[in-house]
Amino acid sequence: MRLTHPDGTTVHLAYCTNVHQAEDLAGVLAQLDRFALPVRERLGADRLGLGLWLARDVAAGLVAEPAGIGRLRAELAARGLEVVTLNGFPYAGFHAPVVKRAVYLPDWADRRRLDHTVDLARILHGLLPDDAARGSVSTLPLAWRTGWPPERAATGRLHLGRLGEHLAKLAAQAGRPVRVAVEPEPGCVLETTGQVTAYLAGLDADHVGVCLDACHLAVQFEDPRAAVAGMAAAGVPLVKAQLGCAVRAERPGDPATAAALARFAEPRFLHQTRAGARGAGAEAGAEAGAEAGVDDLDQALAGGLRADREWRVHFHAPVHAGAEPPLGTTQAELLATMAELVGGPTPRTDHLEVETYTWGVLPAERRPAGDGGLADGLAGELAWTAAALERLGLRPT
Repeated sequence: MRLTHPDGTTVHLAYCTNVHQAEDLAGVLAQLDRFALPVRERLGADRLGLGLWLARDVAAGLVAEPAGIGRLRAELAARGLEVVTLNGFPYAGFHAPVVKRAVYLPDWADRRRLDHTVDLARILHGLLPDDAARGSVSTLPLAWRTGWPPERAATGRLHLGRLGEHLAKLAAQAGRPVRVAVEPEPGCVLETTGQVTAYLAGLDADHVGVCLDACHLAVQFEDPRAAVAGMAAAGVPLVKAQLGCAVRAERPGDPATAAALARFAEPRFLHQTRAGARGAGAEAGAEAGAEAGVDDLDQALAGGLRADREWRVHFHAPVHAGAEPPLGTTQAELLATMAELVGGPTPRTDHLEVETYTWGVLPAERRPAGDGGLADGLAGELAWTAAALERLGLRPT
């Protein structure tokens, strides 16, 4: 979907396909008919944007046989689909029974991460619509915070520097850039926008910048206005934004609330949990940052996190769903983030991606029923997001 900002900028809105399982090209193509086309039809849109996830084997195969890129582009166009952004964070196995910390491997000290990211940029150059100004690829925030000694940190920095060189060459050949966006995440080497901004300040700002994930931002109790302003002041580009909601519990010490939270403690993904610095019952919006945190929800429920503070959980809740007491979501924080991203005189970024990859691990009663149910849910998220953007002054293109 495309929207036009009041200043005339085209803003691209997509949903991320890492919600679908596919580790080969045939699986990726099958997703287009099973999900993407039905989502577009439900929305009544002439064109639907996808934030495409291509696992390592898919990307390597497309680079080895470039005709496959043309085929994928043609298959997208035939269904009224387009791609301006790729999700390069998961490398492979994102729908394995247990993912957890494996999603951060290989990290940026491993040459495989550099090679994969460059391959994704090459592929995206071949998929970009003719009238798209640029492309983007999101990537992990270096590594999980443990196992990152100085020598690995130095290698990771070297690889990101080389990435900028590769991207500059590709941009010169293609006549337009594909930029890579580093995505801060709780528990990683770079877990806040302040950390990623400081880290990227010395790198190639023309080709490497930030992916702001609204769910991660909320989990860290970061203020969206300060986060966006900090990047702008440092001259670090906000390349891409992922629009998502976290699960929140205002009174996690309440037995009913704890029981509801326990239904979100599942074995596939890591659900980092943070406690706010203000006590339960504090007025909405009066955030003061995260006071403490644990690496997974089950640790918090086992007593690893004080229960007299609001908790926010890195569990991507459907953005349009709203609160289901006794739990809630950070939907209000998402709306505030969107206002900072595109509500001003010029948009801070023109690539927006709804990234709710957790539909299949929601508590059983909240999971979509079959392919049609998932398509309904994805279309509902995009419709809600587009309506929120229109209230900020954007209009459908």
